[in-house]
Amino acid sequence: MTTLTMRSYRGESDWRAIVDLVNACQTAEQLDEDATACELKLKLNTPYLDKSRDVQLWETQDKLTALALLDIPESKHDIDGYLWFYVHPSMRGADLEKDIINWSEKRLSEVGKERKLPVKLRTYSRQNDTLQIRLLEKQGYTIDRYFLTMARSLCEPIPTPKFPEEFKLSHLTGEKDAQAWVEMFNESFIDHWNHHDLTVETVRQWMKDSSYQPELDLVAIAPNGTFAAFCDCQIKPEESDLRPSKEGWIDFIGTRRGFRQIGLGKAVLLAGLHQLKAAGADTAKLSVDTQSLTNATKLYTSVGFHPVETWLSWAKPL
Repeated sequence: MTTLTMRSYRGESDWRAIVDLVNACQTAEQLDEDATACELKLKLNTPYLDKSRDVQLWETQDKLTALALLDIPESKHDIDGYLWFYVHPSMRGADLEKDIINWSEKRLSEVGKERKLPVKLRTYSRQNDTLQIRLLEKQGYTIDRYFLTMARSLCEPIPTPKFPEEFKLSHLTGEKDAQAWVEMFNESFIDHWNHHDLTVETVRQWMKDSSYQPELDLVAIAPNGTFAAFCDCQIKPEESDLRPSKEGWIDFIGTRRGFRQIGLGKAVLLAGLHQLKAAGADTAKLSVDTQSLTNATKLYTSVGFHPVETWLSWAKPL
């Protein structure tokens, strides 16, 4: 019988084992293609993360078998905690996932009591992951949103972006741009489902990561100097090493209030596709809320994106 022990995250000394675990999950196609070890490292370095209490590892005597991370954004009204977990393919369906969910519910409930706020735990699954869907239903979770992963070949012609007169395209030039970028991001997404404001501290932490590519972090600047729209693209290091093709991702795209309906969103998206192609990517991918109030899916379809996968958002009030 396999004996599992549970412990807290120890930092960099755990990283090699974590990368091996994430890669094993990727190979078994358990994860979103964007949920690479690189993305996990960014989450582990989030300034507000309590690493000693919000990250747990499960291991046997010789192997890391699971990792769970609770992302708990700051909020004044209620708390949405996001559970990200990775279970080695050899351990799936052996009650380990149930133990992880029980731990996360207990931990999030503690945070709710400390902050005196109502809490809700969220997580995600693929639409065709029957094992995880059955588990979440048994644990009392319900689906409250659907998301699409969409893709577009960069080998096909990409239209030339057309920006409104006197708007110029640029990219972030370092931490000095972080404040203006965060203000633009929060104003762009304030009316989106389940939005939580980003902080300058978090964005500066992203910029310090070795995988950050500033030349792919595009921004459209209005004639008065205001950051008006943005398209943050990245090519994940793990993907360029492990996949025969090189995939680029549109991590974030948005248009600030007051600058919508003038073609900025489409222009920065097309500019992002050109940048990804110039960087060597042959496919572009992005994730979109199927109920987006900005008709984002229509925009993406208009420039050649098509759905390749559906993801389910699950939630449970605690």
